[in-house]
Amino acid sequence: MPNLDDILEHIGEFDLFQKQVFFVLCFVSAAFTPIYVGVVFLGFTPKHRCLSPGVAELSSRCGWSLEEELNYTVPEQGRHGESFSSQCRRYNVDWNTTGLGCINPLENFTVYGNRSSIPLTPCQDGWVYSSSGSSIVTEFNLVCEDSWKVDLFQSCVNAGFFLGSVYIGYIADRFGRKLCLVVTILVSAISGVLLAFAPSYLWMVIFRFLQGLVSKGSWTAGYILITEVVGPSHRKTVGILYQVAFTVGLLLLDGVAYAIPHWRWLQLAVTLPCFLLLFCYWCLPESPRWLISQKQNDKAMKIVNYIAKKNGKKLPAHFQNINLEEEGGEKLSPSFMDLVRTPQMRKHTFILMYNWLTSALLYQGLIMHMAMAGGDMYLDFFYSALVEFPAAFIIILTINRIGRHYPWAVATLVAGAACLIMALIPEDIHWLKVTVGCIGRMGITVSFAMVCFVNTELYPTFLRNLGVMVCSSLCDVGGILAPFIVYRLAEIWHELPLIVFAVVGLIAGGLVVLLPETKGKILPETIEDVENLHRQENPREKIIYLHVQTQEVAH
Repeated sequence: MPNLDDILEHIGEFDLFQKQVFFVLCFVSAAFTPIYVGVVFLGFTPKHRCLSPGVAELSSRCGWSLEEELNYTVPEQGRHGESFSSQCRRYNVDWNTTGLGCINPLENFTVYGNRSSIPLTPCQDGWVYSSSGSSIVTEFNLVCEDSWKVDLFQSCVNAGFFLGSVYIGYIADRFGRKLCLVVTILVSAISGVLLAFAPSYLWMVIFRFLQGLVSKGSWTAGYILITEVVGPSHRKTVGILYQVAFTVGLLLLDGVAYAIPHWRWLQLAVTLPCFLLLFCYWCLPESPRWLISQKQNDKAMKIVNYIAKKNGKKLPAHFQNINLEEEGGEKLSPSFMDLVRTPQMRKHTFILMYNWLTSALLYQGLIMHMAMAGGDMYLDFFYSALVEFPAAFIIILTINRIGRHYPWAVATLVAGAACLIMALIPEDIHWLKVTVGCIGRMGITVSFAMVCFVNTELYPTFLRNLGVMVCSSLCDVGGILAPFIVYRLAEIWHELPLIVFAVVGLIAGGLVVLLPETKGKILPETIEDVENLHRQENPREKIIYLHVQTQEVAH
């Protein structure tokens, strides 16, 4: 009996029907962007200083410029660490004292004109921010002793990704791709709107966590659906282009954030259009592959006939039934111990886990660090997003020509080296710093896509889904760690996060070299096949396409 791939060869592997489905699902991919990296704009921390009662009145009476006001009333930088005293401490003096002069008013409170003798106190009356817009930082005063709460805000969405990946995968397998897609879009959109109206920091974190629980599931459900309705010769290319739609979302997010510099309105602007994606329920079919797996061949054949009609093709008479391909021989049950039981499996598992963590850590970390580099946040974000387009071109160009092994290793090493070079470039050569950062961003984008592909190719069939799920879960762990590494270590030394990223990236690139090349090799069916992968010197040239569900992870 024919299988679905045989039928798609006759009715169109990527014709009008598949292109329409792909176009609709690209909006799902782009809509994931504000959730994944939106903290760059929602949690932007502008320059700030303590609000000191009486300073505004004294400044107005004396006619000071802003520079004079800062010079006379704000503690000098460097006393308790770079920028800390000027941003998180104020002089413990009464600026409403009568008789204060307009020239060096602190002389009234000093001994022999020595400012260092004036005691400092925390910002008890709030802060003054230099930005005309607003962010969660300026509204909830998430600075100084509370600055870690910005890290938690971003980490909680990654924690949601981590916990949600398990049950969302179950929903997609149990109730279908389309229903899973629509439900997760709905819950994510509602959570996003509630986030925009959150009355407190606690509620904001709760709604952000809820978004994380479902939003990655909607992206993954869309990825699975589009790869299951196209033919095998287009599957990898469509998967890459689906991720390119995420890159388009980055550019759109940057433009919207520039136009709307107020976080609540920005959150609404990027969330409300998501409700339009609910029309996917009427625009998209259920995956015929999923229907086949549920023994619903009649419904699958109806969709197949619709695809043929939409593509202007006629289903041959002898293709009237579809069967689900089943592996012959004994059915094997996967276990976690199988991932580490034998030497090669153990090596593959640990290297893949480390590279998943590295990819997410460097990808999110570079985005966040470049946003706080001191230049134009919107332009820097725009430039670094643009480089993901040539990254996708490199992947398409090399994956079936050169292979996975060397492009992946080189891309990861380039990303790590770029982080190290960025740390050594002086702050006043900002353009060079951004250029090198963009090269690093391109490298880690290639690396992220490669780990998705290779992960599925290094495990035997009965362990493939479990292996991808376990290894890719480290991606979310990397996302949880990224904001703490970027924002906390930057308080010690602004370039210290880049040093950490460089070390992590260079180690990851070196470990990739230890993995076997999978280009042209037959997908392993057993653990023994995996153990023999590195011994295959002259593999039979044959491109293999997956017929199983794999949990791909977004950038």
